[in-house]
Amino acid sequence: MKKNDLFVGLYILAAIIFLIIPMNSTVLDIMLALNISISMVILFNSMFTKEVLNMSAFPTILLFTTIFRISLNISSTKLILSTGEPGNVVTTFGKFVGGGNLVIGIIIFIVLIMVQFMVINKGSERVAEVTARFTLDAMPGKQMAIDADLNTGAITDAQAKERREKIQEESAFFGSMDGATKYVKGDAIAGLIITIINLVGGTVMGMLYMGESAGDAFQHFAILTIGDGLVSQIPSLMISLATGILVTKVSKEADFGDLLIKQLFSIPKVLYMVGASMIVLGIVTPLNVIMFAAYGVVFILTGRVIANKLEVTSIESEISEEEASANEIRKPENVTSLLQVDPIELEFGYGIIPLADTNQGGDLLDRVVLIRRQIALELGCVVPMIRLRDNIQLNPNQYIIKIKGIQVSEGEILFDHYMAMNPGYVEEEITGIPTFEPSFHLPAIWITEAQRERAETLGYTVVDPPSIIATHLTEIIRQHLYELLTRQDVQNLVNNIQETHQTLISELVPKLLNIGEIQKVLQNLLREGISIRDLVTIFETLADYAPTSRDTDVLTEYVRQSLKRAISNKYFPSSEMTSVVTLDPKVEQEIMGSVKQTEQGAYLALDPGITREIIESVQTEVHKLEELGKNPIIITSPIVRMYFKKLTQDYFKDLIVVSYNEIDSNVELQSVGMVTV
Repeated sequence: MKKNDLFVGLYILAAIIFLIIPMNSTVLDIMLALNISISMVILFNSMFTKEVLNMSAFPTILLFTTIFRISLNISSTKLILSTGEPGNVVTTFGKFVGGGNLVIGIIIFIVLIMVQFMVINKGSERVAEVTARFTLDAMPGKQMAIDADLNTGAITDAQAKERREKIQEESAFFGSMDGATKYVKGDAIAGLIITIINLVGGTVMGMLYMGESAGDAFQHFAILTIGDGLVSQIPSLMISLATGILVTKVSKEADFGDLLIKQLFSIPKVLYMVGASMIVLGIVTPLNVIMFAAYGVVFILTGRVIANKLEVTSIESEISEEEASANEIRKPENVTSLLQVDPIELEFGYGIIPLADTNQGGDLLDRVVLIRRQIALELGCVVPMIRLRDNIQLNPNQYIIKIKGIQVSEGEILFDHYMAMNPGYVEEEITGIPTFEPSFHLPAIWITEAQRERAETLGYTVVDPPSIIATHLTEIIRQHLYELLTRQDVQNLVNNIQETHQTLISELVPKLLNIGEIQKVLQNLLREGISIRDLVTIFETLADYAPTSRDTDVLTEYVRQSLKRAISNKYFPSSEMTSVVTLDPKVEQEIMGSVKQTEQGAYLALDPGITREIIESVQTEVHKLEELGKNPIIITSPIVRMYFKKLTQDYFKDLIVVSYNEIDSNVELQSVGMVTV
């Protein structure tokens, strides 16, 4: 058995024994002095502890000290009624506190009881009750905040787990404290009842068995009763005060004995103060000087020993940290942590910090969480964690977006301003600071809060700075999502499908295609903005055509044709006729005649002059569609589509190339031009 467990066990066992077996006045004096000193230790610990979790064992401590104090009170009552000599401590408290005047002693005792009941006990009980209720009510909000920080990458999984455990411990602690305060209140009531019994019973015993007159018996036992009441109520008062301190400022995984001793006797200055207090009490009062001074010396020496241990531990910790740092520097792999690259980063100047700080009302973090949800629903792919950090090297209102550590876009906002964009039909212009919308590079102006309502009335599209950043970030992620799709991401998608379509996955992976080949097909789809959410259809198509071809570009075309309903719904609204541009059959023959087949796949070896003519023709036809306010869509034959897309993708990023086999039968098309050479 550990020493700490033995000490706690003896403490509780002594309380039970004192309830049954009478003790002499000397033992009672020793136990009363111990009770006072432990009450001081608890009080000062509650004052100097840095956070409430450092006193997570306080409800149990409260129960233990209460039962110990009641057992001493009952033992002193036995001595008062049987012998009229309860010992030095009780007698001294009765005489010294009242200054030898019975009336003063009674008044002081009544005042102490009123303070105990009406101020400290009632206040501590109420505070504990309210704190417990508010702690429990705040749990869902704290959990959501942790999830938000985890989704944005602000904290790691380990930190999130630690915060959740801390929230649970706090709720458990304050819930226990709400009930534990009833111990203190009940103890005070029991002490008051025992005091009345001592006074009445002692007076009767003095008159009947000790031969004292009524006045002498009342005088004698009133002093002893006051002393006994003070000896029990003063420690109770300190415990009540400690309770109030703790609940106005749960459980850790350790043996309770170790936890209790560590929490009570781990702060040297607490032990110094208790020791000094005990010595002063022994010197300036008629209390037993030797006993109280001995207690004081013991506490001071114990505090010194603990302080030495803490100093040694601190030095050893510093040395070990320095040695660990030195060893880490010596290791050749110490730069490994520097090699990690965040998939997506949003860096911003200090002027944008209020938009990301929830304490200042910023909701940028919430918007980032919504972006990940939106893209998951739209494109069927999980966006990696988005890292948000401030960068003092940027202009105050500037922000940059990085993909895999490389800057791909930037923007600048004006704090406390709004961006107003003319959708094309606004007749009356408003004044403002000219700028460009960062996502689509459309002309816009910055306006103030006072101009916002008028701009909306005139028909302007008005957006706030967080929406500008969120929209820009969403578009960048859409454009580069295919780069962010890793093999591990594909494996996770496969695992999700396998739960419900085990036969499909067992046929496809790895017999027909490996994870890398599936990744290339999904990347091809995401590169052109095609959702991969319908993975079952995609995998079914791959399983059908992989036995005849393992060319990922060809397989991508088969998958696109299987997804024609989704593609048609995305580009061709069923309610209206869509204007498109077609590809001249001669151009298609020229392209197919330039395709070269290799072991690594096919590539296009087109004459540079013909390439230039095709690009110029595409530019002319796309310009026609843009003038009509339509999306630039070119329709080709299925076999040409992927080569034509590769040919034009470096020149026209927003150009949509669709084959005839990818268009649903109910779609109405109108050709407004043809790409020719």
